Amino acid sequence: MRRRLAQEGPPWTRERGADFETVTVPEGDCDQLRDLLISEGVQTIVEVGLAYASSALAIGEALVAVDAPGPRHVIIDPFQERDWSNVGWDLLRSAGLDSIASLILAPSSIALPELLTEGLVTDAAFVDGSHRFHEVFVDLYFLRKIVRPGGLIVMDEAGAPSVEAAVRYYEQNLGWTVIPSAFADGTLTTVAADVRAEPATRCKAVRLPDSPFEPPFEAFRAF
Repeated sequence: MRRRLAQEGPPWTRERGADFETVTVPEGDCDQLRDLLISEGVQTIVEVGLAYASSALAIGEALVAVDAPGPRHVIIDPFQERDWSNVGWDLLRSAGLDSIASLILAPSSIALPELLTEGLVTDAAFVDGSHRFHEVFVDLYFLRKIVRPGGLIVMDEAGAPSVEAAVRYYEQNLGWTVIPSAFADGTLTTVAADVRAEPATRCKAVRLPDSPFEPPFEAFRAF
């Protein structure tokens, strides 16, 4: 199903020029996302943003390959039904992945704290929702409490200034570390954070510290 999506495109797209090609995570990056999750033995994951489901299908492929008992894929997308005509969710269902996946039609700023309250703990997260700084920052705030210590958070469009700034706060102040090999052969970003910098890959993976901590406010590091 994932190969067919990459080769033929989805059965429905929004009425915007090259919308699928612009919005979806490229197939090569999805391959690397799958391989990363398999190498980490990920069994549970939360994903922000569904759209055409290219990344969701890759995540499902990884969960099936790991073949652990009780895999779980929680997807958050408030616009999947209204703006995307359920095209991504229908593709997941066609692949049989709705047996391990669930879709929450609510903003991540509402869904993530509810999942935290319910006690959800995951091995990883994939973030490809809003790319506005304040919304990315809020997503990461709750995900650091949902993703287990030592787990992974993968960002799409990580080179966008708003996304890069949000992630940098957590790197500078909460001990998140980049996994440079994760997307070494990935697609180069189309939105550079600094035109003077070397081209960066579109996706970026970071690892949370093994021992979570709350730094004193006096130790704040500008980002």
